[in-house]
Order: sequence, then structure tokens, then C-alpha cells
Amino acid sequence: MRETMKADQVSHSKMKVTEIGEFLRKPPAGFSVVALSSGYRVYSDPEETLVLIDDFHSCRGNIVFQKSLGRKVKVNNLWEYTSFRKSLLSRRIYLLMSACEEHFPVSNRKAASETRLLKQYVVSIDGNDPFIKWQMEKGLDWTISSVAGESYRVDIDLTEALESWTDLVKVEPVWRDASFTLKYYSDALFDFPHWFGFSKRTFKLRLT
Repeated sequence: MRETMKADQVSHSKMKVTEIGEFLRKPPAGFSVVALSSGYRVYSDPEETLVLIDDFHSCRGNIVFQKSLGRKVKVNNLWEYTSFRKSLLSRRIYLLMSACEEHFPVSNRKAASETRLLKQYVVSIDGNDPFIKWQMEKGLDWTISSVAGESYRVDIDLTEALESWTDLVKVEPVWRDASFTLKYYSDALFDFPHWFGFSKRTFKLRLT
């Protein structure tokens, strides 16, 4: 990395990146935080926000986001898919991502790299932003039209968007958990493409 990550909160017109400690101390509009002996419980307004954060443990204890759908969202029918898609395209989406530093052993260049966690960030993107919305609509429609079976999995990757933010604060972290997943399961008896992993897709979100 060129320099230590010092920014606890950095905003972009389409994306906001907030260090988890700062998020818990000063939750944004639509959120409230309750401190417990075991950690924190975070409440959000599901009409205004779409939270896709799994429960996790940190140096602050157990952190639980109530009403979160989790990073991997499963839908089982057209109604559930339509409802989730509508939320994606109309609300602010919240995810937890990790900024890490990658080290390569000097003595053995062929050895596997080691990754050290630097900070965890709550990353939010505006699903109603015209450019973000257009990308997600295009990516979801492409996924449906490109898979052979009825069931599928699509990963929405925010790595490029985070790299744009990284350029603003002049750091070069390695990002972990920089995506979320939509899994659509049909009740088809013989969904061979899905069984053999042929119905997995990924599309990337960019800020510009």
C-alpha cells in the first residue's frame, strides 16, 4: 500500500464508504444502533434501505443487522424475484466489505501470499441512481437471458467501484467480500445446467 488508510468516511456521488466503527458511532439516516454487553444490534428501515450484511464478530463483539437479507439472497419464485429486484433498483444498498493488505514472502516468491485485515467498511450504493440502476437492470436481464436452465446464481461485483474510491484516498487495499449474490431456485425436476454449475453469472458495477 502507498499509505495507511486514514479515512473513516468517504463519499462519492453514487457510493459511500464508512468504517464500521464510525458507522456504529454515527449511524446514517434510516439506522439505529443499540449497544449490548455482547456487541451491537443494528436496526434499519426496510422501506428505505436494503441491507445485505451477514452477522459477524469483530473486536467490538458480535454485530447483528436486524432484518438484513444477508450477502446471499435466495428467491424461489417470480414474485420473490420481482420484489427483490424492485428493492435493488429503488433503495440504498448496504454491504460489509474488508480492506486487506497482501504480503508476499521475500524468501520464497513462489509461496502463497498472506493477507492481513486492515479495516472493515460499510459500503452503500444508491440503487436508484440512474447509472447504477441501468447497470443492474442490464446485468439482471442479461443473466436471465443467458442461462440455459431455470435456476441460476448471479454475483454482483463492486470491486471496480471500490477501486474508483481507492483512487480518491490514494490507497491500494485488496478488497474482500466485494460482491453480493442472488440465487434463483426453480422447482424444475431436471435442471441440469444449474446442477453442473453452468448457470453461474457475474456482472460488475462501476461508478463511471
